[in-house]
Amino acid sequence: MILLNNMTILIVDDNPLNVDLLAKVLKKRNYKVRIADSGERALKQISLQPPDLVLMDVMMPGVDGFEACRRLKSNPATADIPVIFITALSDMKDMLKGFQVGGADFLTKPFQAEEVLARVKAHLTIRKLLNDLSAKNEKLEKALEEVKTLQGIVPICSMCKKIRDDSGFWQQVEMYINKHVGTKFSHSYCPDCLEKEMKKLDKL
Repeated sequence: MILLNNMTILIVDDNPLNVDLLAKVLKKRNYKVRIADSGERALKQISLQPPDLVLMDVMMPGVDGFEACRRLKSNPATADIPVIFITALSDMKDMLKGFQVGGADFLTKPFQAEEVLARVKAHLTIRKLLNDLSAKNEKLEKALEEVKTLQGIVPICSMCKKIRDDSGFWQQVEMYINKHVGTKFSHSYCPDCLEKEMKKLDKL
């Protein structure tokens, strides 16, 4: 069973009566409710603290619901927040526009409380499932990276510094690197080794 308690819903509507009714209905199902009375205030709220879902009126002064939704969907940080339009507009072209700007669903006023709750539950469930899947994918990718790291550990002899390849054969470091990377080596002395060799020659 998927628990949706305490998920946050932002109601965006400039009509206080609609806001009060929606808030009461949602709070009875233990949803957290936030309110914005304009598209501008909704965008500011969402940028500071994204909700899990937005119930958006369309006909508001200034930035209307369609434009507010379009801006949300154009921002990668807020694009995955589902927006359900609740509006008095019922024409098919208005519904199509709502979906074109990124709306997830469309309800007409006057709305029925049970229908609102059903749509909200459906879209919150989808959102939670997607978030859970994303989190599991991140864990899986991290686990795969750890496996790759473990597979990339190369056994090297602590005495002669030879490397054991995948077939169990021990070979010089330069041979192993040349085989796996293609790098060719030229041999010389580092200053410390050169000094040691010179001291050996002086003793002869």
